[in-house]
Amino acid sequence: MTFSLIARCARTGQMGVATTTSGFAVGSRVPFAQAGVGAVATQHRTDPRLGPRGLALLASGCSAAETVDALAASTPDHRWRQIGVVDAQGRTAFFHGARVKPRSGAVQAEGVLALGNILANDDVLPAMVAAFGSDDAPLASRMIRALQAGEDAGGEHGAIQSAAIRIAWRESFPYVDLRVDHHPAPLSELRRLWEAYAPDADVNVTRAIDPESIGP
Repeated sequence: MTFSLIARCARTGQMGVATTTSGFAVGSRVPFAQAGVGAVATQHRTDPRLGPRGLALLASGCSAAETVDALAASTPDHRWRQIGVVDAQGRTAFFHGARVKPRSGAVQAEGVLALGNILANDDVLPAMVAAFGSDDAPLASRMIRALQAGEDAGGEHGAIQSAAIRIAWRESFPYVDLRVDHHPAPLSELRRLWEAYAPDADVNVTRAIDPESIGP
């Protein structure tokens, strides 16, 4: 009952995960990203421990495929897990355990992976990748657009209630980390939050790394 987009921006090198589900607070469990390393989504019977473990594997030099293989091998409950990874080179990989409920699947393109379970139909994931596209819009805008395309194509079996986006870029802290924990229209609310936050995204980074440059 979750669908997510994991992606790397070829223009900026930003890495991120955008996700939505019919459960509460999806942002606390599914999306993980680290600048210059990669991004991981862990979902279905979600084990949030797999996110940091996946980033550590990527940081050690593992590719996306090697990371997914190691994550699946590291958990005795792999049959319940669904995992997606995009590495810093834009390579993608995924894993579906044998007990992941249908419809489930993944669709890949260069630098992007759409991943979902308990989906309404087989059109959801292709619609997400197509909507993500290859234009020069900010990565966050493209990812939220992709989630909306997935919902418009049918989404999941239940009504979505939460959504989140996490993007890493250059620094050890997130460039974007926005969450809608419970809302009747979580994707519209996530888009509203991003559009309100976007003008300050770069400024907030500067405040952290070069506060003197901001002025009094």
